[in-house]
Amino acid sequence: MRSMTAVLDRTRHARFALAALLAAAVAMVVPFYFAPFQVFQLTMVLVYAVALAGLNLLVGFGGQISLGHGAFFAAGAYTAAIMLDRFDTGHLATLPVAAAACFLLGLGFGVPALRLRGLYLALVTLSLAVFLPPLLKRLEAVTGGSMGLTVGKPQPPAWSGLAEDQWTYFLVLAVAAVALLLARNLLRSRVGRALLAVRDNESAAEVMGVRLSLHKTFAFAWSAMFAGVAGCLYTWVIGFVSPDSFSFVLSITLLAGLVVGGLASLYGPLLGAAFVMYVPSVAQDLSEAAPGVVFGLLIIAVMFVAPTGLAGLASRAGAAVARRRAGAAASDLSPVAEPPPESTSEPSAPPTPADPESVEAEPVGAPPRTEKE
Repeated sequence: MRSMTAVLDRTRHARFALAALLAAAVAMVVPFYFAPFQVFQLTMVLVYAVALAGLNLLVGFGGQISLGHGAFFAAGAYTAAIMLDRFDTGHLATLPVAAAACFLLGLGFGVPALRLRGLYLALVTLSLAVFLPPLLKRLEAVTGGSMGLTVGKPQPPAWSGLAEDQWTYFLVLAVAAVALLLARNLLRSRVGRALLAVRDNESAAEVMGVRLSLHKTFAFAWSAMFAGVAGCLYTWVIGFVSPDSFSFVLSITLLAGLVVGGLASLYGPLLGAAFVMYVPSVAQDLSEAAPGVVFGLLIIAVMFVAPTGLAGLASRAGAAVARRRAGAAASDLSPVAEPPPESTSEPSAPPTPADPESVEAEPVGAPPRTEKE
């Protein structure tokens, strides 16, 4: 049994490594075959994927709800913008500072949120996303107020021979790959198993020795850290931040993207990020008068077709194909019933009934007659 489990684990790891290598090969050649605007869109997909990976830790695996993820996203973006504008630091130096600042912010917010759950927790996190933009407008001396801050984008070195959009894409790709790998390893560690236990049954998890307060608080902290990293990457890509860019609509959109992509799935954040990036553009093309209505209808259509998200739809399709192949293999291996061998002898003629008048009736129990008789 252990050997079979080991073989399955090795097969799973081999498939993941093969898929990762194939995705990396495709991602490395993408910016050379697309227009600059399309490269920008792909870069923003990676940015949103990092933010959704953090939200997936909290909502998908932690079982908590957050409607204020856009506030942590904005905190990371403004941290990077202030460092670049006020202190003239390098772009790479802003990344760890934004991650650490948002981690501490999420840790501080997670402590009072321990006493809340469900709709009450959602309301408190939504209030965080609602009051942050007006606060950023008030702090005009630091944040630039309503006008925001304009910063420079990362410039490619001369030896690279890359355009600005291509260089930014590769920088964001490297950070996103590390972030997604960190999220995957975190979920496969004791922390991830503890989060799943808390999500499924808090009482049973506590009996098993899981510290609920510790893991719930750190779930907020990890989630906020990923959002802060995504906000920092957003500042690199856009080169401009303003309070109106981080309204509570951003938090709702991120949560909707995660649900559409697939909760508690390693591939859900990528699919959800693509949905967040491309579907609003499609909705704008379909209806310039009411793009929000089209966007909502598209979400309803996706949820009707894939109730567990796009990642769940792909898993179900793969399972259906696997079952069909297994059924076909079983039918090929099953023995086929052979027909009975045909007789080569000629069939005997049916006996002709004797004439009842020419046969004498014999008494019952009489001995059989002989020829002489």
